[in-house]
Amino acid sequence: MRVIDAMHLGHERVIGCWQVGDVLIDPGPSSCLPALLAGLGDERPRALLLTHIHLDHAGASGSLVRRWPELEVYVHARGAPHMVDPARLLDSARRLYGEDMDRLWGEFEAVPEANLRVLHGGETLPGGFEVAYTPGHASHHVSYLHQGTAFVGDVGGVRIPPSDFTLAPTPPPDIDVEAWHSSIERIAAWRPERLALTHFGATEDVAGQLARVGRRLDEQAELARGGDREAFVERMRQDVAAAGDPVTAGAYTQAAPQDQLYAGLARYWRKRADTARPTAGPTVS
Repeated sequence: MRVIDAMHLGHERVIGCWQVGDVLIDPGPSSCLPALLAGLGDERPRALLLTHIHLDHAGASGSLVRRWPELEVYVHARGAPHMVDPARLLDSARRLYGEDMDRLWGEFEAVPEANLRVLHGGETLPGGFEVAYTPGHASHHVSYLHQGTAFVGDVGGVRIPPSDFTLAPTPPPDIDVEAWHSSIERIAAWRPERLALTHFGATEDVAGQLARVGRRLDEQAELARGGDREAFVERMRQDVAAAGDPVTAGAYTQAAPQDQLYAGLARYWRKRADTARPTAGPTVS
């Protein structure tokens, strides 16, 4: 098992692709393909396991299938249609990233339906990977357990070594705080020996890391609840700046931009308010 640093925008410790034998977990965006392919060398993957379809995790999938047409791509059922036809996914991403879209992520090629292996959670895959449905960061998020290592995508938070400071990555559109806490419990129930994070690297402090991301999720959600975007962003900037040296702080910001953390949680609170709002009942005369 190893992590291949995707060197996003030329910076280390921002996005990592995990390799276990001939399996890759979250290949990263196609803007990072040169670094990924250089890391692989002559090795040819058999399968991609996607924790979710966000561009920083899955954007290179179609490009890799074009390079290796027999490559299998495992993804949750909610995310699979967007891999075949990514138009809605890309439209949503453009609203978030605007003119930076291509620079950040590069091309997102569709994955042929024949290459997809659709997951629901509870499966055991070839090679002994167990699958759990772990929503909260995304409604289609899954995690994988293999020989004591839990590959947890974004559910385990953003933690840039050597710091153990943790952010809960909360971009729009479908943050669900309650579901995220349930997913943390689900991962803990596996009793893994280590967590493999996309942002960035592995930690054997499993209980500590899961506790940190849970606390941080609640702190960020409560701060965003006040509706003051500027105050939220400034607090996140201060916290990140205190997390380590400027390079490490920059990696945190690149992996989890402060304005996106707010946008996802603000949307979460709006949805909560809409759900709680009573609807008009029938008029009784």
